[in-house]
Amino acid sequence: MDTKHCSVDGWVDAIPSPGPRGTATFDLIVPTDLDAVDEDIHDTVVTCTSGDPRIVHELLNRIQPGDLLRATGTLVLPPAPGEPALLVVDALEILDTALIPVLREMVLDRYGDYCVIYDADRDQVPVFTALGQWVGLADNPDTITRLIDLHERANGTDA
Repeated sequence: MDTKHCSVDGWVDAIPSPGPRGTATFDLIVPTDLDAVDEDIHDTVVTCTSGDPRIVHELLNRIQPGDLLRATGTLVLPPAPGEPALLVVDALEILDTALIPVLREMVLDRYGDYCVIYDADRDQVPVFTALGQWVGLADNPDTITRLIDLHERANGTDA
């Protein structure tokens, strides 16, 4: 299996997801240099994973779709043509953050092991654990983390 240490700059495609044994996985969209290639070449998707606890925490709590990142690590080339390569990330740098979307409808979002539901017609925000346990109703989006902190103090740190 071929490997190479490298850095890749790209945009996060979707919310990073937790993986097995304390890992997190995400896809980076790496733009193609249109001056150097034919026009029919599309952007490259690089699948990334990390088991570093600091990087996993950052991915699951701060990174959102549209954020521009520099991921540095070991690129594991695919064992067969047509299969995806995997970048095992050992350093992560946030180069730019995505714009905060304007909420027009109900939106489900994640805060680590918690889920929240934004409704453009209400200030209050329902908060649940990722397993569906009711946490409470935050008075507004600014009080979500306070509600989660209170829940963790009262019930332990596991969601």
